[in-house]
Amino acid sequence: QVQLVESGGGLVQPGGSLRLSCIASGRALRIDDMGWYRQAPGKQREMVATITSSGTINYADSVKGRFAISRDDAKNTMYLQMNSLTPQDTAVYFCNAATLTKNPSDEWVAERAWGQGTQVTVSS
Repeated sequence: QVQLVESGGGLVQPGGSLRLSCIASGRALRIDDMGWYRQAPGKQREMVATITSSGTINYADSVKGRFAISRDDAKNTMYLQMNSLTPQDTAVYFCNAATLTKNPSDEWVAERAWGQGTQVTVSS
């Protein structure tokens, strides 16, 4: 199965920046579309940004012009550059990816995987 591991979260002051990373691993891994989602306390998980294997990008209206999603397929890694952060951006940020991997029987397994999340806190 695929594993997604996020990093780069932390505490930042309003107006500051953070860069999140998501590294995918798995046997014979192939990655299709990827995305960042976030969940604030007491709220539902929401899409932040998505990127397809061909590079088509979509952003939530709330982050347009401030966040930038990218991916490096050679490194099986996706990034989220977050600028001009506000307290409303405080949430746990999750990485999501549609993947194909091979199981021990050498069969292809398709799955949509989630990372464990990384906390982003924007506060003075």
